Amino acid sequence: MTDTSLIARLRDSDLWWSFSRSPLTVAAALVTLLFVVGALFAPWLAPHDPFDPRTLKLLDAFTPPAWTADGKPTYLLGTDNQGRDVLSAIMYGGRISLLVSLAAIALSVTFGVGLGLAAGFRGGWVDTLIMRIADIQLTVPAILIALTLDGVARVALPSTVHDQFAVWVLVLSIGFANWPQFARVTRATTLAERSKDYVSAARIIGISGPKIALKHVLPNALGPVLVIATIGLALAIIAEASLSFLGVGMPPTQPSLGTLIRIGNAFLFSGEWWIVIFPALALVVLSLAVNLLGDWLRDALNPKLR
Repeated sequence: MTDTSLIARLRDSDLWWSFSRSPLTVAAALVTLLFVVGALFAPWLAPHDPFDPRTLKLLDAFTPPAWTADGKPTYLLGTDNQGRDVLSAIMYGGRISLLVSLAAIALSVTFGVGLGLAAGFRGGWVDTLIMRIADIQLTVPAILIALTLDGVARVALPSTVHDQFAVWVLVLSIGFANWPQFARVTRATTLAERSKDYVSAARIIGISGPKIALKHVLPNALGPVLVIATIGLALAIIAEASLSFLGVGMPPTQPSLGTLIRIGNAFLFSGEWWIVIFPALALVVLSLAVNLLGDWLRDALNPKLR
């Protein structure tokens, strides 16, 4: 009964009305869902396992897509230089890209929202210190911060250990680089909320400051944060691909979309165009779909734009 009423309320909500009347948003949601399902269920949906050396056939290396003259039906999008099925590699690579991006955004949101809430609610020297650190970090490109952190990890960790923890090094690098934007938005919303009557009433009845911030102010700041997180997810996917393309991300044995593009780029001008084109196309389509969802969510949560 509760689930039914929840679905009914969702269908009657302004968000559902806005979503259902935007064909572009519906298409973006379907594309994103397709990528997520393909990534989550890659071991069952992928035609081949590109990470299992026992299944690789070097004689099938550089096989073109199935619809070309020399293509094979078993390799719909062709194979790479190691005989790995490109379609399967994209599904597994998308799995890693989405994992890194989601974990990085979760880290950025947790760290940034916490600091922004503290800065806006406490004010004084706490606000000054946190915002000046954020301002300093915002002057440095996020990709440079991520490259620096990854370089420190490579120096501090042996190469074999670094490859094992490459995913979490990427998560930390991208997540730490993007927290200031969440802190600034949360701080601005907190400054607007802390002067309202419900906060004053909570203080009068003796509720502690941290409890007011977490239970009363924070829920009102989550709307803008959710919008930035959705758009930031697309940027995190691109950042992970950029780092992997530069060779400081995932190792070739566990390729993400960026690693697949880097591998295929070496064969772009030798005729094996499909090795780089299809992973790059998957990256562009996924990033665009997530970005379109973020744009829709921004408009849907802003009453002035309705």
